[in-house]
Amino acid sequence: MLKRIIHQLRAHAPFTLIGTVSGMAVAIVFVYAGIPRGVSEKLFEAFHPAHVTFSAIVTAAMYKLHYPRRIVALVLIGYVGAVGIGTLSDCLMPYLGELLIGLHDPHMHGEVHLGFIELWWLVNPLAVLGIAIAWFRPRTRLPHVGHVVLSTAASLFHMLMALRSGGEHGHAGVWTLVMIPVFLFLAVWVPCCTSDIVFPLLFCRDHRDGKACRLHQH
Repeated sequence: MLKRIIHQLRAHAPFTLIGTVSGMAVAIVFVYAGIPRGVSEKLFEAFHPAHVTFSAIVTAAMYKLHYPRRIVALVLIGYVGAVGIGTLSDCLMPYLGELLIGLHDPHMHGEVHLGFIELWWLVNPLAVLGIAIAWFRPRTRLPHVGHVVLSTAASLFHMLMALRSGGEHGHAGVWTLVMIPVFLFLAVWVPCCTSDIVFPLLFCRDHRDGKACRLHQH
């Protein structure tokens, strides 16, 4: 499993890097064009639920391809992988980056946006929709590409919400412009590979060494 994780991280690093560079181009335009913080907030509220949907499709489909009849396990794995790890990618890791970069007022401690709570009426049903799509049509390659793109956008706009709250150009100094892509890259690279590939495979039998599936249904 460790070798599989390392292989997937290596394979996805170039694509994540391209997304990070594209995201920084968008960030520079938003900051120096003076686009209001509210626009970033609305875009986050659009991209995060879409990301959760695609993540649920891939995570559930990966498990479905191994165990085509285990619907309860598929629902649980698809939901936790999409909502749990999606929240880590889009909300918690960008927020940590914002704190370390210093984008928030130290007296206010910033604001972390948890989509499955703040937008519960949208994020959770879309996760279920993604799982349903995976059940009837389990495909992974194209949804995974969409997942990476949407995750990049959601993480970016979470950070832009903080950046745009810091004055005319936010806190867009050299340090900020250097560190934002670092955290943007990490927020997409590790969680996306984890939720789409590593997480569902943790519960699947390894046919090469005979290890039993870790999640049993009776």
